[in-house]
Amino acid sequence: MSRRFGWVLTIALALVPGGLSPGGQVQAPPRRNVIIFVVDGLRHNSADERDMPTLSALRNAGVDFRNSYSVFPTFTMANAATIATGHKPGDTGVFSNTIWQGFASFANGNFNQSPATPVPFVENDMVLGDLDDRYGGNVLGEETLVAAARRHGYGTAVIGKLGPATLQDVAAVSPTGGDFPSDLESIFVDDATGTPAGVPLSPVVRARMENAGLTPEAPTRSNGYGATSIYNNGYTGSSTRPGTRLPNLVQQQWFADVATRVVLPLLVEEPGKPFVLLFWSRDPDGTQHNQGDGLGTLYPGINGPTSHLAVRNADRNLKQLLEWLDAHPEVKANTDVVVTSDHGFATIGRREIDRTGKTSSAESAQHVYLDANGNVDTERGTLPCGFLAIDLAVDFHMGLFDPDRRVLDGGRTPFRKVRLTSDVWEHPNLGTALLGDAIRKDDGTDARVIVAANGGSDLLYVPDGNVELVRAIVGRVLGYDYVGAVFLDDRFGRMPGTLPLSAIGLVGATALPRPALVVVFKVFYLNPDDLQTAIQITDWTLQEGQGMHGGFGRDQTFNTMAAIGPDFKQHFVDTAPVGNVDIAPTLAHVLGFDRPATGSLVGRVAREALRGGPESPATTTLSLVSPQFDRGQTVLFYQELDGAIYAEAACILPREERSATSAAACRQ
Repeated sequence: MSRRFGWVLTIALALVPGGLSPGGQVQAPPRRNVIIFVVDGLRHNSADERDMPTLSALRNAGVDFRNSYSVFPTFTMANAATIATGHKPGDTGVFSNTIWQGFASFANGNFNQSPATPVPFVENDMVLGDLDDRYGGNVLGEETLVAAARRHGYGTAVIGKLGPATLQDVAAVSPTGGDFPSDLESIFVDDATGTPAGVPLSPVVRARMENAGLTPEAPTRSNGYGATSIYNNGYTGSSTRPGTRLPNLVQQQWFADVATRVVLPLLVEEPGKPFVLLFWSRDPDGTQHNQGDGLGTLYPGINGPTSHLAVRNADRNLKQLLEWLDAHPEVKANTDVVVTSDHGFATIGRREIDRTGKTSSAESAQHVYLDANGNVDTERGTLPCGFLAIDLAVDFHMGLFDPDRRVLDGGRTPFRKVRLTSDVWEHPNLGTALLGDAIRKDDGTDARVIVAANGGSDLLYVPDGNVELVRAIVGRVLGYDYVGAVFLDDRFGRMPGTLPLSAIGLVGATALPRPALVVVFKVFYLNPDDLQTAIQITDWTLQEGQGMHGGFGRDQTFNTMAAIGPDFKQHFVDTAPVGNVDIAPTLAHVLGFDRPATGSLVGRVAREALRGGPESPATTTLSLVSPQFDRGQTVLFYQELDGAIYAEAACILPREERSATSAAACRQ
């Protein structure tokens, strides 16, 4: 029997409701195990038989979710929080990868760190621990599926990419005495494992690693090459040098080996004790971001050979985990496997703003920019890193301060002021900025506007809630030719050209600061009929031709999802809308977990995918249209099922196209 179809026989045997004891009495079935495998940045149409034969076989044998959804903003941490809890960002507070948290990181001295930015990149264990400390010991405000499993007596482990892996059980790493707890019940393994910046390993796990011949310190993404080698997966390149040409091979192989040679054997060691394991593959995301197949060009973009190798790398990791299950049939027969990706992807555009080759007329694109070392890193005609913050600073005559470049000379401001003068133009280091006449507070609360740059969309905070300033910003932003949609916090009412944050699940129970605006940048398509040709205008450090996400095109909301195991149907194509928001509710239902909730922005149980469930219900695409402004209207396309909303795409449509009924209108 081929391995491809081995799942079918195993599942059929597992469907027997209970076994017979030696005395002939019916035994209750054992509690299920769960493996969640997240393929970071995998586009739906990239998961084909050529590059992902393992995933293709799994979804053919189990459930193939053909109408799947990432949550917006389509960033890793926003979706990681959703996968963890089954709640949308309005409840979790993780609105993006970079957020304004309302205080300076490490201001309390956690982890023996000096005060840092109030607008951190949260893919970091210590930043997450510090956030936990500030927000009641669980920044998400909701119990995660992994935490619920442990509460119900399960063994639990999270392995893989730094940040989203830890977020799956983030309350467990809330610091005690200013440092990570040393007596963790769950297993955490990520990029920082074995270093002072990482969540500590237990002595048992460390010993098992050493006995298996594995180093207890995670390899870096270098693949063993130098810092500027094209074979170093972490090398981003520059405006004059291409980025990486090799996937994240060494680090991910270590993660897979730790999972199959250490963690899974440890989790099944105690008879009758079930487990939940989450494995987060950095590839293809990290490689697509950094790939150097075409420096400064839109072709091949993230469709080149390096990106294909990264997709294959993730499939090999999945294969290794499934082969471990094949070798342990008694475990496999009782294990549900869910595969998902956190978001899709697009090729970065920083010059062209549509497929005709038109370039931006924004002020920010009219200058040559110097980097922190005084070297030219952005030529005239190219949108620089931080272009939204720069245009707002110029239009509103505000100073621009970089929260990622601290001033340590005891001056009046803790942050370096970025020069935007007649002879010198700079940009904020990571695009994020504090705008105002003077910024004197570490937490940024005296800024008039805070721009959290993220990539395909940026978050704008207005700390004092000034309605007139927000209204003025909306008017300016809608006039920028690189903007593709604008969402406004409900507390500011309705404004022409904007849709409410509540429409996309960003107004909820979280105690973290909520952005006043989410500004979405344009996405266009070299071929409107092919989502793989998407080009995303990007506010980030990477170059034209590399990869990014975070926008609101279907290329980025269309993730990849599949499931197999004793609780899921076989050979079933699910055409109903299903998303990352539904994973935790569905698995909690399967496992019989009670999960009290603080917020109400929750997903649904995908009953149609479960054994004995109904057929896929029919749904249609709906739309929500903003009040009109001079360019037209912002339109949101979405589907709805059982009260859950699945956002497909959003864009600004001219007046004559406002009656469009399909998200394809955003690709024309």
